[in-house]
Amino acid sequence: MSPELHRQMIDQRASELRREAAEYRRAREARQEQDKQDKQDKRSSGERRRSLFGRIASA
Repeated sequence: MSPELHRQMIDQRASELRREAAEYRRAREARQEQDKQDKQDKRSSGERRRSLFGRIASA
């Protein structure tokens, strides 16, 4: 295998790996944002449930 061809193959593979890493990073960041949003939603709905329960219990 010629050195030029070998170099091209290495460059191509490195490019593929960078692309895969970027996709993985974006997916991980999106998942973290979704988890953060889910936690926030659960907290806010939990507060609403407690306030509703307090009104029912006091009545």
